[in-house]
Amino acid sequence: MQVGVLIPQGWKGEYDGWDPGAAWSRTVELARQAEELGFESEWVFDHFTTVPEPTDEITFESFSTLSALAMVTERVRIGHMVVCSGFRNPALTAKLASTIDVISNGRFELGIGAGWKEDEWLAYGYGFPPTPERLAQLGDHLEIISRMLMPGRATFEGQYAQVRGAINEPKGIQKPRIPIIVGGNGPNVTMRLAARFADELNLVFRSPESVVELMGVARQRCEEIDRDPATLRMSLYVADTEVREPGQQRIDLLGRLEEIGLDRVVAFPTRYGAEHDVQASFAEDCRAAGLLAGDRSAVAAG
Repeated sequence: MQVGVLIPQGWKGEYDGWDPGAAWSRTVELARQAEELGFESEWVFDHFTTVPEPTDEITFESFSTLSALAMVTERVRIGHMVVCSGFRNPALTAKLASTIDVISNGRFELGIGAGWKEDEWLAYGYGFPPTPERLAQLGDHLEIISRMLMPGRATFEGQYAQVRGAINEPKGIQKPRIPIIVGGNGPNVTMRLAARFADELNLVFRSPESVVELMGVARQRCEEIDRDPATLRMSLYVADTEVREPGQQRIDLLGRLEEIGLDRVVAFPTRYGAEHDVQASFAEDCRAAGLLAGDRSAVAAG
C-alpha cells in the first residue's frame, strides 16, 4: 500500500496567525521533507477559505500550489484531494492538469469530485446547485476532461458543459493519459462515474469496515459496465483524528488498511502542527507498519 500526505495550505487552520511568506516557506519545506521521508505522493485541497467556518486566514490556492511544489520535488506523485469540479470550466481544468503534468515531468494525478462546501460556492459567486445537479455536472466535466486528455480535439455537448473542437496541447507527459481519481463515498452516482471514467476511487473518512463494504460496491459498479474491477484502484483519505497521535494505535490502523487491500492511503498528519517533527513521526509509524521504503536516516531530514 502506498502512503501519501497532504501538504499544509492553511485550509484546516494550520496557518492561522502566520505571516503568508513564512507559511509558504513552511509548505515548501514540508513538501521537500515528505519526499525525503519516502512518502509516495503529496496532495493539496481545492478550497478557498478555511473550514469549518470561513475566516480571514490563509488558504493557498491549489493549482498554484501544486505548480510550485512540482518544481521543488523530483519523485513524489502530486495531485488534489480533490478538485471541486464546479469551480472551473472543465476544459480549463484539463488544460491546467496537462500543464502541471509537464512541469512535474509526468507526476500529476487529477483528483476530482462534485464539491460540498456551500459557503465557498456562494461567496465566490458560483451559486450552490442541489447535490443531484452537482453530480450531473461532474459527469459532464469528466466526459470533457477525459476527451481533452486523449489525442485529437474534443467535442461534447452536455447539459452542464460543452466543448467544440477544443484543442489541448500539450496533453501532459503520461501515457495513455494523466490518471483520473474520482473522490467521494456515494455508492450510486459517484461510484458509477468512477467505474466509467477513473483510474482510482478515493474514499473519505471511512473506517476499515466501511471501506471493505464500499470497495465491494465499487467492484459491482465496474462489473455493471463489464470493466475488470481490478483495474480500478482504491484509496482512502483517512480521518485526521485517526492519525493525530503517534504510536501503536496509528501503526495498527495503517496495518489494517493495508490488509483490506487498499492501494493507497492519504493522511494529513501536519493538520495539527505544520512542523517537521510531526511529519517525521508519521513516517516512523508508517515504517513500523512496513509501509515506507528507504533508509531510516531520512526520517530525521528537514
